[in-house]
Amino acid sequence: MAYPAPSARCLADLAERLGPAGLTTDPADLAPWLTDWRRRLTGAAAALVSPATLEEAAFVVARAAADGIAIVPQGGNSSMVGGATPAGPAEGRALLVSMRRMRAIRSVSAGDNAVVAEAGVVLADLHAAVAGAGRRFPLSLAAKGNATVGGLISTNAGGTQVLRFGPMRSLVLGLEAVWPDGSVLHGLAPLRKDNRGYDLKQLLIGAEGTLGLVTAATLRLVPAIESRAVAWIGLRSAHDALTLLRGLEDRLGEAVESFELVPAEGLALVLRHIPDTRAPLGEAWPWNVLVEAVGDGAVADRLQVALIDAIARGTAGDAAFASSEAQADALWKLRESLSEAEARDGMAAKHDVAVPVAAMPDFMASASQAVVERFPGTRPIAFGHLGDGNVHFNVRAPAGSDDRAWFAAQASAVSSFVHGLATEAGGTMSAEHGIGRFKRGDFVALTDPARMRAMLAIKAALDPAGIMNPGALLPLAEKDEPQ
Repeated sequence: MAYPAPSARCLADLAERLGPAGLTTDPADLAPWLTDWRRRLTGAAAALVSPATLEEAAFVVARAAADGIAIVPQGGNSSMVGGATPAGPAEGRALLVSMRRMRAIRSVSAGDNAVVAEAGVVLADLHAAVAGAGRRFPLSLAAKGNATVGGLISTNAGGTQVLRFGPMRSLVLGLEAVWPDGSVLHGLAPLRKDNRGYDLKQLLIGAEGTLGLVTAATLRLVPAIESRAVAWIGLRSAHDALTLLRGLEDRLGEAVESFELVPAEGLALVLRHIPDTRAPLGEAWPWNVLVEAVGDGAVADRLQVALIDAIARGTAGDAAFASSEAQADALWKLRESLSEAEARDGMAAKHDVAVPVAAMPDFMASASQAVVERFPGTRPIAFGHLGDGNVHFNVRAPAGSDDRAWFAAQASAVSSFVHGLATEAGGTMSAEHGIGRFKRGDFVALTDPARMRAMLAIKAALDPAGIMNPGALLPLAEKDEPQ
């Protein structure tokens, strides 16, 4: 059977418990949250539910579970894969559960190097809150003004500092969440060691809201940056970029936190479409790297000496060093604006894949060639986080074509082809954006059957009624099929 819509009694119970700020069925209030970040998917929901406390969140899930009502959790609505949009078999009957009212920073402990933040805390606000204690949360990404703690956890977000600190899986010390039956996981203690069997928080990290509702987390902090050095380097090849990365690590060690690879075509798009940007180097190079190193006051000198040596050896072609925070931010803008520049240039089939780091230079070249051969006229562009093998591999429509018509006709086939190439290369079709609704079909087709059986078994054990975010990540169960 299909998921039922909330009854009048259910909505009345929710309204009584949550108050007027916690429940709305007004189409105008729901509308902004029913279309995904990339504006590819618009769904519907029976109500927008916004708990403000753990107790209210537990009540919402328990009340939905009692009637078998589907729940779609949502944080900042910045999912790149449609993972937080209520659409599919449960469309129009689900409760869209927004975590945006749960935005308290409960505590910051310099002694524990930890912060307890609720699920609705926006990443930029988290950065600001811990800075006052002389600490920082070492994860950043372009959507930091929208992405929330709960969403970052549910998608195991990565960003630009994975090279040193890892993704969210490495930064979550503890978790508070509501299980699908309404019971609560109380696990916020900032423990570095805990050997009591299964690590339940890790089940919820990257689960995309399919196993429970994250309400708060204890996150790892590191000391504030004393000094940072940022440089933009021109290179002849992507292989030179990998050689440069390993050389900088040998010279500077863990001071190297970010190493972003950008092709000439990507930089050209930014310069063409993003105001107040300019080329950092006098000559256009086939490849570019943005590197950031942090440390004591000497880190800039150490990076500069290392890059001068790399240029002398022929590994690097040229380099521009930021001499102020404003210049450093301007260099970062070139990298962080790349997706926006692509969007302004026209629709593209976008892919978030990863391969082993050593294979990344060859993969970008071979995959680009394979895509052009299979889909003549298309224009692949590959960029990303070389230090962790994450390639943002995007395919644009043939020049001069109707990009929207091309996308409607070809994007699905292009994406399946690219996902297959990444899998064949020993990689993954999703590095940091998750599976959501857009990638579910390819995920099912490309995933090892034993892995899929294990995931489905976990889902069945924790959410036997299948109410948590149906249609995201996992294949649809029989009861999810439309009647």
